[in-house]
Amino acid sequence: MTKSPSPSAPAAPDLRIVEQRVYRGPNIWNYEQAIHLVVDLGVLEDYPSNTLPGFTDRLIEWLPGLQNHVCSRGKAGGFIERLREGTWVGHISEHLALQLQNEASHDLRRGKTRAVRGTPGHYNVIYAYVDERVGLAAGELAVRMINAGVAADESFDFETELDDFLRLAQRTAFGPSTSAILEEAVARDIPFIRLNNASLVQLGQGVHAQRIRATMTSKTGALAVDIAGDKSLTNTLLSSAGLPVPLSDTVRTEDGAVMVAKSIGYPVVVKPLDGNHGRGVGINLRNEAEVRAHFPVAAEQSRRAIMVVESFITGNDYRCLIVGGKMQAIAERVPAHVIGDGNHTVQELVEITNADPRRGVGHEKVLTRIALTEGSEALVRNQGFAMDDVPPEGTMVKLALTGNMSTGGISVDRTFDAHPENVEIAEEAARLIGLDVAGIDFICPDISAPVRETGGAICEVNAAPGFRMHTHPTVGEPQYIAKPVVDLLFPPGTPSRVPIVAVTGTNGKTTTSRMIAHIMKGLGHQVGMTSTDGIVIDERLVKRADASGPKSARMVLQNPRVDFAVMEVARGGILREGLGYDRNDVAVVTNVSADHLGLRGIDTLEQLAAVKRVVVEAVPRNGFAVLNADDPNVRDMRRHCSGSIVYFSMQPPGSPERQFIDTRLRRGGRAVVLEPTDRGEMIVIKHGRRSMQLAWTHLLPSTFGGAARFNIANAMAAAGAAFAVDVPLHDIRQGLRTFATNYYLSPGRLNMLDVKGISVVVDYCHNPAGMRALGEFVDNYATQKEASVDNARISRIGVIGGTGDRRDDDLAELGAVAARYFDVIVVREDDNPRGRPRGESAEHVLRGINECIAAGEARTRHVDTVLAEVDAVRHAMVLANPGDLVIAAVDKHARVLAELEEMSNSAYAGSRADEERTGDPDLDPVELNEAAAVSAEEARSDYTDLEPETAEPEELLPQT
Repeated sequence: MTKSPSPSAPAAPDLRIVEQRVYRGPNIWNYEQAIHLVVDLGVLEDYPSNTLPGFTDRLIEWLPGLQNHVCSRGKAGGFIERLREGTWVGHISEHLALQLQNEASHDLRRGKTRAVRGTPGHYNVIYAYVDERVGLAAGELAVRMINAGVAADESFDFETELDDFLRLAQRTAFGPSTSAILEEAVARDIPFIRLNNASLVQLGQGVHAQRIRATMTSKTGALAVDIAGDKSLTNTLLSSAGLPVPLSDTVRTEDGAVMVAKSIGYPVVVKPLDGNHGRGVGINLRNEAEVRAHFPVAAEQSRRAIMVVESFITGNDYRCLIVGGKMQAIAERVPAHVIGDGNHTVQELVEITNADPRRGVGHEKVLTRIALTEGSEALVRNQGFAMDDVPPEGTMVKLALTGNMSTGGISVDRTFDAHPENVEIAEEAARLIGLDVAGIDFICPDISAPVRETGGAICEVNAAPGFRMHTHPTVGEPQYIAKPVVDLLFPPGTPSRVPIVAVTGTNGKTTTSRMIAHIMKGLGHQVGMTSTDGIVIDERLVKRADASGPKSARMVLQNPRVDFAVMEVARGGILREGLGYDRNDVAVVTNVSADHLGLRGIDTLEQLAAVKRVVVEAVPRNGFAVLNADDPNVRDMRRHCSGSIVYFSMQPPGSPERQFIDTRLRRGGRAVVLEPTDRGEMIVIKHGRRSMQLAWTHLLPSTFGGAARFNIANAMAAAGAAFAVDVPLHDIRQGLRTFATNYYLSPGRLNMLDVKGISVVVDYCHNPAGMRALGEFVDNYATQKEASVDNARISRIGVIGGTGDRRDDDLAELGAVAARYFDVIVVREDDNPRGRPRGESAEHVLRGINECIAAGEARTRHVDTVLAEVDAVRHAMVLANPGDLVIAAVDKHARVLAELEEMSNSAYAGSRADEERTGDPDLDPVELNEAAAVSAEEARSDYTDLEPETAEPEELLPQT
């Protein structure tokens, strides 16, 4: 669509980036990783591309590849049509960022641009990336290009900018060997995680993980690498096994090199004992003078100042690649050279050769540019030419003595030409050294003839050999050698992934995650779990922090003990970085209620549900989503799931929710439901026509005799997830029967303890929906307790507080809901007020309580405000009498439980220093406070609502 602008100011280079975000997994915009820029068009909001003279032609001149972009037209050239008809520069920056990455050999096509709702001139620009540093740099360069295209800028030199960008891409890119292995891994659906800025990569997840660094693998022995790095020792071992090797010895001095050379007989080779890539190698040295001249060159490349002097073997240079003891490829390496044409000088021939688009800097491309050095010029002189001489047509002028690709050499594939005896020798050499991946260097007249007859020999055995000469030979067919390497790490049929269960929702996700982890632990799994309390590996807390974000998920998947992962997924982490992994086998959504609204552009329940359904969209076709059928926003997520659905519902038979489920069951679906009986409610798992009784709700410890209705729902969700991963019914039942809400299995979630006759419950309730559920529990539990003690009246005392980053009305609603359930309320605040002045959050909670009292709807008869959390709990305990019920809805539950532990001690005085207190060492307040201080910054990194936002997504649509 063409816009008819009515500009209020002349066009100016006004485009700027307001915000950058990197999604490292499925996210609200796309199923895969993406870069998200928020850009401000400024006055360019009034200037679509067709109103900017010369703008389109300038972009095409800079990046001709834009002509291949289809855009919304579905055909090549579609984006150029959009440019000429008129489109906005936010959309243009998306295409430029993609094309710039394509210039760096990153094959990318996915992107979208959407206006930021409520902020004119601001746009969300989303595009794919391979390396996040390159992706971000592409977005920044795209903005500079647009501004320079709008108004000529003499300081902007596109060629220089592009060269700088490509050099960045080359520095951050994987080398050709690593890339080949990763491409094969991706083709087999093996996930990978880059562990550093170089080539250290983890393939697979958890207990199945293997690591590679270039072509060195987890199975490569350190001793074998050491042996291969010692050329003298390698020679000795191969010779002792009867394999053909040159005569050699090691020396430390120039005189020693001359002495060995005379003993062996000229010509000789002098090279560093611990060298690589052909650096410092001098070959065909024919006399003492040449040996002495080359010795300092070799010494400069040696770390240990030890040189090898060996007999010179005449012939061609062949590299045999051995993987897992079997020959996989052979390449003939031809040193860097030029061929005379009778018209150009040697210097000009080098320039012509380097102009080959296949040649680049270092390992950037399949061939390396030839670099002229003093050594290469000396070699040319030895062949009777100067650099400005014109060699006769057909004359080969060598520019290097060794055939390494890194010095500009070329390769010829000779995999199927090798004589079987030579193949056997190469394989035996790799086995002798002990390398799983080895490069065996042969020097012989012809690899197709037995080297024992032609006089050839093995001159080197290399650990971590490069693959480039085999995957991209200059002449011949490429060999797909990454396959046997991946076969070595993951034999066919070997798993590479651990099952991942992702749990999200407004309330109940932490308890549900713990229930699932407890069930799987009972089956013998070593479960890695993330939650708002930290990272737990095999029931051991390894990191105390809010760990419900993507960074924590990656930490779990990197742990070599984990064979099953349960991820609590928070809304904030999804908005900031995505999921942090590519997919989850099971997604559990407990509910969606009004919490965190008004933050990061999420203002409605529908938008919040769209964020949380990312875990459902990340379910593969063979996976499951466990959805709360009683919540319409959750129930509607079924339309976004590629896999199967397991519903759970607490509604009785005949209700609309149960009718919805019954319809699905008739089609073979799965569900977890409640069936009322004379003896109580029974949790039942249904699969098509099959109906399997699981457990009585009142016999599950976590439900407190059925009083905690929300834990019944959590147990049903956990049962659905376990059933989806084929856990036997008995083990699901046993897991739920043995899961209790004590501090050791479920810290901070409905932990009940007796403090001198007062029943105290510690919970993390912090929003109106959670308070409503907690209030219902208080009603049910107090009623049970009153009935058991001759109808005695039990006072209900609540300690409540709202989170400072919630809306004013949300805080007031929290207070109003609490006022309906508690006789006495003590209003507190979190330690972190989240940007509010101290006491402001409490004032809004208090306002809601007073409004409820004024409306005559409150049970509350007394309200106090004590801002400090521990002080508020102490105050509530002073107000309580034996037999009363105190509900402490707190933020730092460990600190509060430590205080309550002290109170239960008969010697408690309430005023002793923390270091003097006694009690459970796991609840030691000093240790807990120190740990909290250490991890505060880490906790903030996974909590996403602390920074002000400048722009938010306009819409949260299903990804396409």
